Amino acid sequence: MSGISSAAGSAAGSAAEDAADLELARAGDAAAFTRLVAPLRGELHAHCYRMLGSGHDADDALQEALLRAWRGIGRFEGRAGRASLRAWLYTAATRTCLDAVEHRGRRALPVDLGPAAERVVLDAAPATEVAWLGPYPSRADPAERYQRREDVELAFVAALQHLPGNQRAALLLFEVLGFSAAEIADLLDTTAGSVNSALARARRQLARTAPDRDRQPAPDGPAARAAVAAYRSALERGDADALVALLSADATWSMPPLPHWYRGRAAVAAFARAVPFGRCPSWRTAAVEANGRPAVACWLGAAPDAPHTAWSVTVLGLDGDGLIAELVSFLGAEHFAAFGLPERY
Repeated sequence: MSGISSAAGSAAGSAAEDAADLELARAGDAAAFTRLVAPLRGELHAHCYRMLGSGHDADDALQEALLRAWRGIGRFEGRAGRASLRAWLYTAATRTCLDAVEHRGRRALPVDLGPAAERVVLDAAPATEVAWLGPYPSRADPAERYQRREDVELAFVAALQHLPGNQRAALLLFEVLGFSAAEIADLLDTTAGSVNSALARARRQLARTAPDRDRQPAPDGPAARAAVAAYRSALERGDADALVALLSADATWSMPPLPHWYRGRAAVAAFARAVPFGRCPSWRTAAVEANGRPAVACWLGAAPDAPHTAWSVTVLGLDGDGLIAELVSFLGAEHFAAFGLPERY
């Protein structure tokens, strides 16, 4: 009984603190507003990422959404409770993301843009005219994982980019975040009928483009750990045969922002031998998690004893036998900061 009483007292104290901070925020206290928002920032950021497909865009959208919320805090008429504040902040975040979606094209992966390359392409130039999907780091602390891992899974987020903004928002708010159709209608300033129609269209599209969101093994499970360890070892030892042995028969490898990608063990093996093993003298690696999957951060050096600089974050997809069925290498040092990784190793 003492534990129940303590929990109830803590909840009551938190509600009272929220109510006090809400009144202070309405009176112009920015610190109070920051305290109100702090417990919700993580899940709001993940929502912006799912809407926009980019961690950098999610940063900008969340900043703009919170600025809009701060400017409008005096007009907030909801209760001081966390649920009411959460809905209000999701309104600001979703509308900000919809504005962003309206002004740029969808983000993509190389597999969305054309067929696999028939031969290894050397010295390929980045496709700068494409808005590329970006990786999203998993939370290091399980207590801070505001989303189920499948809700930021790479294939799911990529499939979302094929949906119009209103369908994307309705689907995420309903199926991922648990808002009702009536609540979503209020949030999007539309009708429940329109929301239900958007949900039906979104589900049909995702049934065609998204695989089962639960099919990937846990990124911290034994199969994932073994695949990551073997991949890292092969890359750091320069052992192309060992890496090829990890691949499934229908494996794919893509490297945004390079537009070319490869399908099938033979094609992926040819690329691996020609480029990461044939042209890259030395690798250092670290295990990370991205988009609910195991991933490997890679630093490239001119020699084993030379400085190594940030090169890519490679997200792995595994099949039911623990073989690597998909590699998506997000090239660029700009991805490393979000994972808390240095640019030099």
